[in-house]
Amino acid sequence: MVQKYQSPVRVYKHPFELIMAAYERRFPTCPLIPMFVDSDTVNEFRSEDGAIHVIERRCKLDIDAPRLLKKIAGVDYVYFVQKNSLNSRERTLHIEAHNETFSNRVIINEHCCYTVHPENEDWTCFEQSASLDIKSFFGFESTVEKIAMKQYTSNIKKGKEIIEYYLRQLEEEGITFVPRWTPPSITPSSETSVSCGKQAAALAVAVPEAALKEGPSSEALSNASGAPEPVATTPDDKLDADYIKRYLGDLTPLQESCLIRLRQWLQETHKGKIPKDEHILRFLRARDFNIDKARETMCQSLTWRKQHQVDYILDTWTPPQVLQDYYAGGWHHHDKDGRPLYVLRLGQMDTKGLVRALGEEALLRYVLSINEEGLRRCEENTKVFGRPISSWTCLVDLEGLNMRHLWRPGVKALLRIIEVVEANYPETLGRLLILRAPRVFPVLWTLVSPFIDDNTRRKFLIYAGNDYQGPGGLLDYIDKEVIPDFLGGECMCEVPEGGLVPKSLYRTAEELENEDLKLWTETIYQSASVFKGAPHEILIQIVDASSVITWDFDVCKGDIVFNIYHSKRSPQPPKKDSLGAHSITSPGGNNVQLIDRVWQLGRDYSMVESPLICREGESVQGSHVTRWPGFYILQWKFHSMPACAATLPRVDDVLASLQVPSHKCKVMYYTEVIGSEDFRGSMTSLESSHSGFSQLSAATTSSSQSHSSSMISRWRFC
Repeated sequence: MVQKYQSPVRVYKHPFELIMAAYERRFPTCPLIPMFVDSDTVNEFRSEDGAIHVIERRCKLDIDAPRLLKKIAGVDYVYFVQKNSLNSRERTLHIEAHNETFSNRVIINEHCCYTVHPENEDWTCFEQSASLDIKSFFGFESTVEKIAMKQYTSNIKKGKEIIEYYLRQLEEEGITFVPRWTPPSITPSSETSVSCGKQAAALAVAVPEAALKEGPSSEALSNASGAPEPVATTPDDKLDADYIKRYLGDLTPLQESCLIRLRQWLQETHKGKIPKDEHILRFLRARDFNIDKARETMCQSLTWRKQHQVDYILDTWTPPQVLQDYYAGGWHHHDKDGRPLYVLRLGQMDTKGLVRALGEEALLRYVLSINEEGLRRCEENTKVFGRPISSWTCLVDLEGLNMRHLWRPGVKALLRIIEVVEANYPETLGRLLILRAPRVFPVLWTLVSPFIDDNTRRKFLIYAGNDYQGPGGLLDYIDKEVIPDFLGGECMCEVPEGGLVPKSLYRTAEELENEDLKLWTETIYQSASVFKGAPHEILIQIVDASSVITWDFDVCKGDIVFNIYHSKRSPQPPKKDSLGAHSITSPGGNNVQLIDRVWQLGRDYSMVESPLICREGESVQGSHVTRWPGFYILQWKFHSMPACAATLPRVDDVLASLQVPSHKCKVMYYTEVIGSEDFRGSMTSLESSHSGFSQLSAATTSSSQSHSSSMISRWRFC
């Protein structure tokens, strides 16, 4: 497996030329890096005007590895080749390095870049990226990988310290300013010589002419050794090391790299505003900084947020009055660490009455609004306290908890809420203080604890009776001035006291079912399952020709083929026969088939768009300008590779087919019919276009059919 590293942007508040003077003092050897034994100059080139200086060194390293491993490998030192390309005109230094020793077994590539700060020309920026690929190493591949990563991360930490050390050394010698490069006086002959010098440099050291002209914004310097090239992005797209420390906390170099790489992936696959860095970091922490796992869970969460429009819940949803009166929970100042403090008097809350009066969905939505408010308060407290605060503390008072709280539907609702919160708000709970736990609490804990993540469970502190008043109790985590009055403190707590919900507010099961349906069908999206041999189809009736059918759908699972058909007559409504052949209901969504099996393509209905193959994880938007009135059928059909093909199937297709169990796909879709006079050739009319938080795009393609003026854009979101 290839290990990759990408650093944040590290800023030196010194001019580029002074940083270069400090950097050169690292050679031929550096006492601050014990493993850096020596270096020899192999090749060197300097242009006639002095603007371009390229030097190639062979560096000798003493790797801190077990003696046995060195003996097996048969080497005492490891050699690297480093090429530095300095462009004094553009004030950039590109550093490329690769291993010479064991290059057929281990491939190590590194690229570093010093550039001028985009907003302050007297500051210098530094970026670093590297990759490690161990093909084979005498059966010690895992050991070598750990040693290499350990050595590399330790040197990363020292990098800035070394530059600052030599800057102090220069200052002690009275060198605090190094003049910038200035071109020599230009004459016709000198212009020719400079031009020739550039061509010679390009041939000698493979520096492209564009790099000499454009500097840091041009394409990366070519790398014959295959080192990763710098990405040409704007400064706003990058993370500054000081910003990470100020707003995200102290991260190890590898943790910084994971954050930057996942953030970069989002930038490349996202349309609009990307998730906040704190949000990305939470998913990484929840998965121990495993990028693949974090990306998978985050994409699922983003799809969920998009489907239920959670981004707008604080602005568009008002909790029912019953919740405002009887839900015994609310925000109350902050703890000693600056985390927002949420107080929940669970023992005083009539969970059965709330479920009977409101239903499970209303409670869930209210909890989601609490979590969204918590995220907002974390951002505010980060600014107020001047340090990163990404989670909150929850204080749960169980005084009054009894068997009534173990009512089965109430426990079921609680478990579902825990499941949703765990999946979509990871690492938001900094600490959970459970106070005055009664004897019945172990029963509730036995039911609930299996659904709580191990990392979250470790944040629980449980106090029985009045133990919270003693040493190691509440005063260790919350200032005395903000301890609620009902816990013996002096601070008046405005959290509702709860109490029994009047039975006059209870609703019947039918009313609750309709209400729950109403709550979650407020989303403009619908879910559907697609099976092999059982496509999902929807019917759209068009009265006026030249109307525009628009669609927006996400392929959540499997690969599908999207088709659009037209018929002059309406298909028969789906009938649920004993086998459920025409209408299937599944937990993942409905499956409806409209095209009768006796219908023939070309006689009973016709295809008006070319079939569009959509891969798992893609989101597709498009439109079709209708030519005739009648009935249009949008179809999502299971896609499988042909049994016989002239060419071998792609590896991605084979893997995808193996990963889809039971020949089942899932889509989440939204359709809308727009009058031609209201359509402007863009998809801004679709509400999904406004959900910038969760729309990701890796690629955008457009298709214009001569007969339908159709536009299709697609992007990858998970």
